[in-house]
Amino acid sequence: MLGSATMVLAGCQSSPTVSQSAGVSGSLIDFNSANTTQNQAQGRAFNASLNAKSEHYAQLFDQSQYPNTENQAKLRLLTAIRQHLATEHVAVAQANYQAVPFIHPDSIDAGSSSLLRTIIETYAYKKAASDDYDSEYDSDYEGYDEYGEYDAVEEAAAEAEEAYDYDAYVDAADEVVVVEEEAYESAAIEYDEYGYDEDGFDQNGYDRDGYDWYGYDEEGYDPDGYDEYGYDRYGDSLEDDCSRDADNSLLSKMSGLQPRKLLKNYEAMQTAKQQKETASAENEFPPSSSAGMVGQLLSMIHRTPEQVAASNAYQYQNLTFNSVSQYKPQQKQLQSVYSYDYVTPTISSSVQIPLAFDFANSSITVDPSAIMPIVALANPDNTPLPAQMTSHTVNFGLPESIASQLPSAVIYDAAIAAIQDSMAELAPEHFSAVDIRGDQFAKQVGASKAVKVYFGSQQSGEMIGKVLKYMTQSLQEYVDANPGKYPDGAKLKTALDKLQLYNKGYQSADVGALLQLIEAIAPISFNQINYYYLDSSDRLLAKQQRMNIGGDLMGSTTTVVNQIRYDKASFNKHALTPLLAESFGANAAPAIDGNAWIAKQRQHKERLRAARYARYDYDYNDDSYMSDYDTPYDITDAEDDLEYDVAEENKF
Repeated sequence: MLGSATMVLAGCQSSPTVSQSAGVSGSLIDFNSANTTQNQAQGRAFNASLNAKSEHYAQLFDQSQYPNTENQAKLRLLTAIRQHLATEHVAVAQANYQAVPFIHPDSIDAGSSSLLRTIIETYAYKKAASDDYDSEYDSDYEGYDEYGEYDAVEEAAAEAEEAYDYDAYVDAADEVVVVEEEAYESAAIEYDEYGYDEDGFDQNGYDRDGYDWYGYDEEGYDPDGYDEYGYDRYGDSLEDDCSRDADNSLLSKMSGLQPRKLLKNYEAMQTAKQQKETASAENEFPPSSSAGMVGQLLSMIHRTPEQVAASNAYQYQNLTFNSVSQYKPQQKQLQSVYSYDYVTPTISSSVQIPLAFDFANSSITVDPSAIMPIVALANPDNTPLPAQMTSHTVNFGLPESIASQLPSAVIYDAAIAAIQDSMAELAPEHFSAVDIRGDQFAKQVGASKAVKVYFGSQQSGEMIGKVLKYMTQSLQEYVDANPGKYPDGAKLKTALDKLQLYNKGYQSADVGALLQLIEAIAPISFNQINYYYLDSSDRLLAKQQRMNIGGDLMGSTTTVVNQIRYDKASFNKHALTPLLAESFGANAAPAIDGNAWIAKQRQHKERLRAARYARYDYDYNDDSYMSDYDTPYDITDAEDDLEYDVAEENKF
């Protein structure tokens, strides 16, 4: 520090002699010279140097005026997306799947479990070890009743009593005593000089601190004075104990984990697992885990590399998810047909579902054929057969009471604007221009450039937080612009005010951190990579999305590659396009009114309920209204009429 201070002070000292001998820089002003021409020239040089330095500084940090490569790619992509969402277009998508082992066989992590799996197995092994100890204890003392007496005592006594032989009874009792002593000696536990076994517990099952295996003392309380139900000696629960700090309460509960015992359980579990797998390698596949039922369950859901390879060969390689879509931004409509196809040389299967959203009219149109079997199980009497349906699509709309409060078109506009604004706020380093000279998909769609956007858990969560805040702001502006429709105290206005208040308590990046935490402890991944392909005029031609789903508990990672084309040529020649036109085209049959169908089902139930209660109002004492089985014949006729009405409704 003294040396640094000396150098700083020395640098601050002025030495005219040295300056004169060294010469004056062209960008500095020599105040020791009285030459006006020279001073003016030096002033101009100084200003030019200052401007160049400021421009260089701005180029480093002012990305709006001097964008770098990432920022240029981001601006280019945002322009293409805004134009794409504002223009009517079609899309053809195909998704393929592939599974790979979660850990590569050549990785340094091969053979290691994740922390989550290790913790689960360790606790499961602790429970299994306790159960095994109980079973071993029972087997060691097999033949003893609940009072510790050998069963042979009763047998010998019974035989002696029957034979009236006192000497035989005494001999049998002596023999039982000997057997008892031998059994206790064989099951005895070795204790050290201080009276503790190899696990650190005394003969009564307590450690040196006076706590048992589960961390409770003789009175049933943990080191913090709470029992297994969270209550202390005074009957106060842990939540109600205001004298403790919240962090201390959490730490006090976590202290029950007892890391020393946890590590010992882990070591014992790994040793037992290695021994058991070595012993059963020739007779059992896969070898069962030594962590009890929970460990066996984890082993069942854990996929081996051979199972992953079989899934690719027999399932994923023949499975595709296809769709064709037509987007109409002016009408706020999205019409699609989704197809789940499995094709092999011997098997061909396809599930096709037309689906359309009309945000302007707050309605959704769908082909219910795929879910009709499920509906038939829940409501078999009122489920029409496919031949009875006048159209293969059904239209459901929001009730007027809901649509009038908040039109879906307003939500649609808010969502579209929120997605664009949220993506514009992402950091430029997540956008990058990529070299597509070797990209086959880029050659197929005729792209001249591509932009890669990485969405990890942090970016995905940040996008979710920003979209939520932007949508709340847009809806708030709509409510404020219609004060007559939303007066003070209206439910929607109150809900938006509360949501705005909550939005001030967190930042969008906090949602990303939450997703990172979930991803760290759960067998799930939020990572995805998007490639946007553009032409020379920055028009969006195609998109390729790559998502990874899986974790160590599953033992594999499933990669989904979804390729979307936005050209009409691919749309016109696709096999699903005729079904899209048949379902939602100009010549398509009108969709069945789903709201009316639901209303009729509700009306039918109400009529049945009314008829059932009407039966209770009849005077059963009047013989003219009685049948042989005490059933009013008028109600029977009414139910027949209802059955006829049901038949008519089923035709609908």
